[in-house]
Amino acid sequence: MKGRGFKVVVIGVSAGGVVALGRLLPRLPADFPLPLVVVQHLHPQGGEFLAASLDGRCRLRVKQADEKEALIAGTAYLAPPNYHLLIEADATLSLSLEGPVRYSRPSVDVLFDSAVEAFGGAVIGMVLTGANDDGARGLKRIKEAGGVALVQLPQSADYDSMPLAALAATEVDGVLELEALADRLVELVGGSGLRAAGEG
Repeated sequence: MKGRGFKVVVIGVSAGGVVALGRLLPRLPADFPLPLVVVQHLHPQGGEFLAASLDGRCRLRVKQADEKEALIAGTAYLAPPNYHLLIEADATLSLSLEGPVRYSRPSVDVLFDSAVEAFGGAVIGMVLTGANDDGARGLKRIKEAGGVALVQLPQSADYDSMPLAALAATEVDGVLELEALADRLVELVGGSGLRAAGEG
């Protein structure tokens, strides 16, 4: 699958996600050639602590997403608390205050759906630990569009509901522990040459 022209990695995570992202993202190289866009369910009044904490531990840049921000490779963008995070066709990000989807804002499904709308099958989707089923429908759509679907091994997740729901919703391309998921990402897309998501 390497060299398929992937444009973005989208990641959905909920309960247990702070620890999971702290194990996954630091394994990725500074020259990871795609942007990563992450929905982590957070308290509506949460601040930028998670992004700042991860940024200090990662070779990638990790930041909270801003409205109309252009996607840049080697950067992980986290959804701000209480906003849906979407990817636009021009490889920029947008924030929405539309109502919660299945009780969640930000919603993993909203992010995943927008990634498919923007980039079709050039998307790698990943569902990690969580105590609900957010992301299952979105991962199914990524797979149907021709993208790659990856899921955290449920037995290794702090909360297995999200991984199990994703596995029940669609056939996936890998069910792995967090460190192996990071290694699979590098195998899929390589680790050299930074470029904006809209290039190439």
